Amino acid sequence: MTCLLLGACSSLPPAIKNPPLHDISYAQAIQQIANYKNAPVRWGGVIIDVENEQNFSLIQVLYYPLSSNARPQTDQPNEGRFLIKSPEFLDPAVYTRNTKITVAGTLTGDVERTIGKKVLHLPLVAATNIHLWPVYVYDYRYDYYGGFGYGYGPYYGGYPYFWGDYYWPAYSPFMRSPFY
Repeated sequence: MTCLLLGACSSLPPAIKNPPLHDISYAQAIQQIANYKNAPVRWGGVIIDVENEQNFSLIQVLYYPLSSNARPQTDQPNEGRFLIKSPEFLDPAVYTRNTKITVAGTLTGDVERTIGKKVLHLPLVAATNIHLWPVYVYDYRYDYYGGFGYGYGPYYGGYPYFWGDYYWPAYSPFMRSPFY
């Protein structure tokens, strides 16, 4: 299990894994956006919406502070919204609502957006690296020793395969989304 966790951490791009030298908080950026223009940032949160234009994509994100491994801490209070701008097409089927995301990039200013009847100025981050976090669903079927128990896994339903000292979940047509 430890090898799997270490492998997952090392697969993060260096820009996501390591914060910028002078880490700018969301609160600092909101108060004085002009002072931090073109500054490197590493922010994250939960995807709210994806918009695809002709030459770029915009992801609207609900900001959450990051943990030491750059994962958004959704158990903390959110601080507001920001936008990620990417020159690539970002498929809304992949970048789905409520998915955790971390971005490394440059703070390029702010964009005016109307949310409901309120006009907000959202910070805009030009992305250099984007990381979507995998979703793990609570799985009660098997524990480490092959008996019934509790654990976390990315699959739900189907029958697992036995491999060595543990069970490995098999692909199943009954995979369940954690957000229903």
